Amino acid sequence: MTLHLELAPLISIAAGVGILVFPRLLNYIIAGYLIIFGVMGLLGYI
Repeated sequence: MTLHLELAPLISIAAGVGILVFPRLLNYIIAGYLIIFGVMGLLGYI
């Protein structure tokens, strides 16, 4: 039996749990998301 997991849903679940445990973590998660996708957009990966 093979279990195939995607990365995005696992990151979403981990972020959700982190936000529930540490509500201030939301600011860092959003900032990291925006920075990563901004840099990827500038470099042409998106």
